Amino acid sequence: MKKHFKYLFFTVTFCLLLLSCAREKNVEITVMHTSDIHGTFFPYDFVNGKPMNRSIAHVYSIIQQERKSNKNLILLDNGDILQGQPAAYYYNFIDTASVHLAARIINFMKYDAAGVGNHDIETGHAVYDKVFAEYNCPVLAANAVRKSDGKPYFEPYTVIKRDGVKIAILGMITPGIPKWLPNSIWEGIEFRDMVETAEYWIKEIRNKEKPHLILGLFHSGYDYNREGEDMNTYNNENASLLVAQKVPGFDAVFIGHDHDRFCGKICNTAGDSVLIVDPQNEGKLVSKVQINIKIKGNKTIEKTINGNLIETSNVDADSSFISEFQSDFDTIKRFVSRPVGEFTKSISTRSSFFGASEFIDLIHRIQLDLTGANISFVAPLSFDAEISEGNVYVSDMFKLYKYENLLYTMQLTGKEIKDFLEYSYSLWTNRMKTSDDDILLLRKTENNRNGVLKNPYYNFDAAAGIIYTVDVTKPSGEKINIKSMYNGDKFDFEKTYNVAINSYRGNGGGGHLTEGAKIAKDELSKRIIFSTSKDLRYFLMQWIEQQKQVEPSLLFGDEEWKFIPEKLVKSAIERNYRLLFNNRK
Repeated sequence: MKKHFKYLFFTVTFCLLLLSCAREKNVEITVMHTSDIHGTFFPYDFVNGKPMNRSIAHVYSIIQQERKSNKNLILLDNGDILQGQPAAYYYNFIDTASVHLAARIINFMKYDAAGVGNHDIETGHAVYDKVFAEYNCPVLAANAVRKSDGKPYFEPYTVIKRDGVKIAILGMITPGIPKWLPNSIWEGIEFRDMVETAEYWIKEIRNKEKPHLILGLFHSGYDYNREGEDMNTYNNENASLLVAQKVPGFDAVFIGHDHDRFCGKICNTAGDSVLIVDPQNEGKLVSKVQINIKIKGNKTIEKTINGNLIETSNVDADSSFISEFQSDFDTIKRFVSRPVGEFTKSISTRSSFFGASEFIDLIHRIQLDLTGANISFVAPLSFDAEISEGNVYVSDMFKLYKYENLLYTMQLTGKEIKDFLEYSYSLWTNRMKTSDDDILLLRKTENNRNGVLKNPYYNFDAAAGIIYTVDVTKPSGEKINIKSMYNGDKFDFEKTYNVAINSYRGNGGGGHLTEGAKIAKDELSKRIIFSTSKDLRYFLMQWIEQQKQVEPSLLFGDEEWKFIPEKLVKSAIERNYRLLFNNRK
């Protein structure tokens, strides 16, 4: 009798389970998303020494509130977390023994998955291999594969379950990395086209996992026409929209990399709607995607997906976060407060847009000293940075040089140097006909007025070691006239010169060497005859410490390089300076 009842009990239980599986079920899921945090962990700017109204600590306040009202919350980060503020740099390169602050934050905030950004890769294998191993969540980048066997170097995707709903998340990284970073940094990895990768993995995920929802977590921008690329460009840097359009299957795509703000739906080739969200950078915004889905067993009956972007400046930084990481904050503040030398005058990047500047020439001077090169190329890496007269601190080094580039010495011919500069100034300057024209190449703003640089200022390379002029009345390709070397020697178009140049540019970043100087991409590495082992900022700091007192100056006075005709450009320079900087404190 007991056996009969036991059998009956299990039979009824099994039937009830079958019925529950077959019953329709409504589930609400919230997915929240950060991207391009760039070391902005605290509501404090360690570079400029002032509080900020944005950070990942602000994001955590919003996450905590959302978790109170939604048990089915999924939290994603989209990479570029390991570069930017000194808080990241310190644990990348100074304290390498501790568990990285970024990993501790990811774990404290209970992220469910994370993507990989190009600036994470920029830190080098020793850093990102260690840090991502310290994460308690999967790290995703399906199109970053091992050269040895073609399998993903990171995890390609993950599956998360919430209240019976199965959500697959496919991660990818911008494949543009080989254009910007030296091979040693990503040695053993190949970065593949995002559209092709998505086509493969969507099929794999559908067949193997049979999820109710598929989300994309792509460290790649929205506008596939940037940097001269288009929808047919293989390995397009900003391919997120292309993937969403061309590869049916995604319900929502979480993007980053371009530091843009976007929230909207597009239609894919199957006629389905795909939500795309981009939360800008540095914790200014957090994406919130609300999913209402009705399921019956493994089948999706219906779903609605809507999203919005939440401003973090409207909330306070979370107090539990600040308390948890207070000792890290104190450590980093001590690190950036260490004096490294003294400047006899203040320097600013502002003047570098309009001619030779003491700010840029200080970097030229150090690059030439470090390499013994004939010529140096430098662009302003910050739009509006200033280092004040007096004591100079570690924090100022992040103003002097924003990124963790290596320093190369490359061999370029005189003609290649001239073509390089022609390309740089074609990105930089307008063709003037009258003094009323702009000297800078600007694009129209929403009110149809000129006021924003058309191209990224970090591609505005100027040269030292040569005397030259830039004639802004001439068309692109005919602006540069190189008069001589600094020492008065003739500049020879046929001669090969040693050129000091950062690794971003030396690997083809910006197109100056490939599009401008017409050097084949696979030829660039053969031109490198020297590379620093550490980032350039490290050597800039060392150089200043050795000098103790530095007197910033132009390397060769007013004749170093300048825009001409001088009478024509004078008023345009004054007008464009006001346009760029008068509304900035």
